[in-house]
Amino acid sequence: MNAASSSPAKETLGFQTEVKQLLHLMIHSLYGNKEVFLRELISNASDAVDKLRFEALSNADLLEGDSELKIQIEFDKDAKTITLRDNGIGMNRDEIIKNLGTIARSGTAEFLAAMSSEQKKDSNLIGQFGMGFYSAFIVAEKVEVRSRRAGLSPQEAVLWTSAGEGDFSVENIERAQRGTEITLFLRDEDVGFANGFRLRGIISRYSDHLSLPIEMRKEHSELDHDDEEEAEKAKQQPLEYETVNTAKALWLRSRSEIKDEEYDEFYKHISHDYQEPLTHSHNRVEGKLEYTSLLFVPGHAPFDLYNREAPKGLKLYVQRVFIMDDAEQFLPLYLRFIKGVVDSNDLPLNVSREILQNSPAIESMKGALTKRVLDMLEKLAGNEKEKYQKFWNEFGQVLKEGAGEDYANREKICKLFRFSTTHTNNVEQDQSFDDYISRMKEGENKIYYSTSENFSAASKSPHLEVFKKRGIEVILWHDRIDEWMMGNLFEYQGKSFVDIAKGDLDLGKLSEEEQKELEEAKKENEDLVGRIKTALAEKVEDVRVSARLVESPACLVLGVRDMGFQMRQMLKQAGQAVPEVKPIFEFNPDHQLIHFLDKETDEDRFKEFCFMLFDQAMLAEGGAIDDPAGYVSRINKILMDVIA
Repeated sequence: MNAASSSPAKETLGFQTEVKQLLHLMIHSLYGNKEVFLRELISNASDAVDKLRFEALSNADLLEGDSELKIQIEFDKDAKTITLRDNGIGMNRDEIIKNLGTIARSGTAEFLAAMSSEQKKDSNLIGQFGMGFYSAFIVAEKVEVRSRRAGLSPQEAVLWTSAGEGDFSVENIERAQRGTEITLFLRDEDVGFANGFRLRGIISRYSDHLSLPIEMRKEHSELDHDDEEEAEKAKQQPLEYETVNTAKALWLRSRSEIKDEEYDEFYKHISHDYQEPLTHSHNRVEGKLEYTSLLFVPGHAPFDLYNREAPKGLKLYVQRVFIMDDAEQFLPLYLRFIKGVVDSNDLPLNVSREILQNSPAIESMKGALTKRVLDMLEKLAGNEKEKYQKFWNEFGQVLKEGAGEDYANREKICKLFRFSTTHTNNVEQDQSFDDYISRMKEGENKIYYSTSENFSAASKSPHLEVFKKRGIEVILWHDRIDEWMMGNLFEYQGKSFVDIAKGDLDLGKLSEEEQKELEEAKKENEDLVGRIKTALAEKVEDVRVSARLVESPACLVLGVRDMGFQMRQMLKQAGQAVPEVKPIFEFNPDHQLIHFLDKETDEDRFKEFCFMLFDQAMLAEGGAIDDPAGYVSRINKILMDVIA
């Protein structure tokens, strides 16, 4: 599907497979909100104008003497058409083939899956994946696109035509005006959109916030004239256009005059999302630095949230002139889900990504905007718990990255964390550190936690047994990132964090009776400790009587600074080298299996039994055993002995 820009010939080309699927869904599915097509096309036209503004900063000739940037919309009831025209950057032949014939962005498969599900009834979904142009086929049986890229000659304009089936045609035409004109030939059932009152209503609802003027022809009603001759004269008058949107940048308006619905529609415009945001923050900063920010917390995660290399960041304006999308320098990576706009009076108009990267002013703004976002989330958590829980379920794992990336705001970030605990014993992550501390008993000064690969493993860990017995709450972390995250956290509000599966167990001062019982158990089992240590010499660092266990026969304990089993397994799966670490084997001297083990006189059988207990303990930790077949063989052998 390659075509040289120098070729003037008319070509008929096939759509990319994904585009065919997309168009089929749009044309043949039922949609609850067809009017979204106009919002998407206006949004694309606005982006094209923004791109021209940016490129014209370094090449003013691109404006071609026409600096009055705008969008115009016309309709013809008789011809059943709607035409949308912008004088933005435009496209050349190669660009029009690439942009309208293929979907280059990742996530196409996810989009098609979503559109094929129940969500296909909501065409708002299309914008989320940057495919808004194709929404034209929701109402049009044919679409024509005429475009000329700024800086090219009128003879290098391009006409793109498609009926939304398997192919499209491209041919060179002559066009004096730079930019793009899209004509929709409406389906019979959608001809009602060719109506001035209806189009104005859609623009007011979805696009009033744009700083770019959206113009429509003034309509001359025949009822205003006494006879047909006067009416005909009115039609012959020069065309007059009027701006039908506010045409003032939303973020520059006073907060008191902006409705929540306007904020929501502006968010949808900049994010191409189909849902309202959870909350927003609109602020103007004056003083040493002057800038305005409008920040949004989305209601759901984008498909590429966990791709740290994906485009992200705020829209940057300087003195109300658009500079760039995805200016990632204004927020840390762990807040990459935030959408919004920042408009600065202090940056140069020719600012580049390189300048942003090394600017003290940007660092200052980044620090202030980061705190603004964290304050916004804290306010949401305090005032609208259900909304915050929705936020945490969508973005919690990304926010956790901040534990290791933002030392200055670590306390504020920790305050926002949510998790499961033994207090609720629920997979829902809805408890906070403040909740945990409020339930601590008098004299307690440690926050206990465990990390596992899932909630089931976390809630059934043998390490919890003594904590449950003594009524001490334990945090149950069960996301993949949690062990790494806790490796970067040491305390919260003066309370130190303790991993219950690492190091010596410290539950505070034991009673005299408990201390006496533990010392007696150690003394009585000295021989057994020695035998197990010999049997597991290649697998363990040490063997000892456990103060942790109540119901389980054994568990594995790591050193305080050792990498956990879950993290080790993840790194191995990723092909990374992991230093070998031997755990400590702890056993419960009161358990029947340990009594049975102690009585075993055959040292070979004793060793096999020790290996089985070791593998069981490893599995209970969520770790992987070295020899699964050997483990099964040992279990079968023991069962056969019992049966015999």
